[in-house]
Amino acid sequence: MTILEEINRLDSNILLGGQARKSKATEVLDVIDPATEQKLGEIAETTTDEIDEAVEIAHAAQKKWWALSGLERSEIMHDVANRIHAMRPRLAEAMTREMGKPYKEAADEVDWCVSSIRYSAEVGRSDTGRVMGNAIEGHLNYTLKEPLGVVVSIQTFNYPLTLLSWQSGGALAAGNAVIAKPSEHTTFTTLIFAEAFEPLPAGLFQVISGAGPAGKYLVEHPDTNAIAFTGSVPTGQAIGATCGHMMKRALIEVSGNDPFIIMPSADLDITARAATFAAFMNCGQICVSAERFYVHEDIHDEFIAKMTENAKAIRIGNGLEKVDMGPMVSQKERTRYEGVLENALKQGANVVTGGGRPAEFNQGWFVEPTILSECNQSMDMFNNESFGPVAPICRISSFEEGIELANDSKYGLGANIYTRDLKEAVRATEQLQAGMVWVNAPLLDNDAGPFGGSKMSGSGRQLGPEGVEAFQETKFVMIDPDCTDTQDFWWFPYKDDESFKG
Repeated sequence: MTILEEINRLDSNILLGGQARKSKATEVLDVIDPATEQKLGEIAETTTDEIDEAVEIAHAAQKKWWALSGLERSEIMHDVANRIHAMRPRLAEAMTREMGKPYKEAADEVDWCVSSIRYSAEVGRSDTGRVMGNAIEGHLNYTLKEPLGVVVSIQTFNYPLTLLSWQSGGALAAGNAVIAKPSEHTTFTTLIFAEAFEPLPAGLFQVISGAGPAGKYLVEHPDTNAIAFTGSVPTGQAIGATCGHMMKRALIEVSGNDPFIIMPSADLDITARAATFAAFMNCGQICVSAERFYVHEDIHDEFIAKMTENAKAIRIGNGLEKVDMGPMVSQKERTRYEGVLENALKQGANVVTGGGRPAEFNQGWFVEPTILSECNQSMDMFNNESFGPVAPICRISSFEEGIELANDSKYGLGANIYTRDLKEAVRATEQLQAGMVWVNAPLLDNDAGPFGGSKMSGSGRQLGPEGVEAFQETKFVMIDPDCTDTQDFWWFPYKDDESFKG
């Protein structure tokens, strides 16, 4: 069966209780290939009754999952990871057709899923609490780490499987059930991906389709226990407010506007390649894309020339061909992004290269990789997320100015610096206000290290031990094994000599 045939088979499907089935929804959404503008199929706006059913099924499955030993859960998760690895070509093609990224980037994403789920599986069985020094002689004091229950993972389109694997891997390793609500742009890919989770108890991993209403209902549902969300600031704020009102756990990762500082000591050939990759990978549709470039005046012109040469060499086209950059995910996103570019030009930016649509395409939502010069901190582009393939460059005169401007942002997801000066590198790691700092190494993750931001970029962490702890409740336990009178010193009746002396 080809991927297009698989997508056709999954038309309007949801996954409940381990079984893919047609939703009873009457409202559907079209799924369009962003490179060809051809309709791939339709996804359902899942009904509230179906969501209620999914939550009930999830709770029952979670109890069975938590009853297994830590070793059994870990081995099953490793089986899931092996199945994902075997599905790599199918998943990569489906992702490219649905959201447009080059096949190579989609295949890499599948590999990251395998790695992160394997890591979470091991963390989940290696740390379930700790024993501490007792407060009372003869007592036993320790903690237990227990699951929250049903975790809802609401995803955006740009890394549909990686982000879902980070969150569902952590949640499952902690003993929870997962209900995934993927982006309407990548639902078919997620439904195919769900086949890898068949070794889990039926209903432990389920997929609900739809747009805003389905996600909102899951967030507000009284019987969902945690929300993991990746997306826009307004939606993240709304989810955070709802979860705060309900005292429900929330892991929220939203926008970034990551700075990229370039100092005179940097190797400009390598730095220009790195900057091009950091700005234009996945057509710039990455929360940790480099979106603000601060280049020291001593190497400013030379750097722009080298980055321009790299940008002009990027091959644009359908992600299933030999290309480096595909289209933007939708016509709506391209229109929004082109508005961002137009505004930057009105505010004084100068187009060095790009700035339009590739002339060779008469269909598909393609744009050119764009470099802008003569930019400054007051421009809207430097204060809001662009989420597209643009590299605005601002000239700086010192390291201190670069740090100051980099930190002058409401966002704090990631930050980059290229330098071969050890003092500058260490100072940058300490002074840059971000959840992650990359020194000469942009856009890299480590399964064992936490991913997340500060300020308006969100709250909580994914990956690392923190990515499992995000979905655990810690219970403190005190035991007197002898049940003697060792605590009598603070029980009734209180001793007279401890009373107020007057």
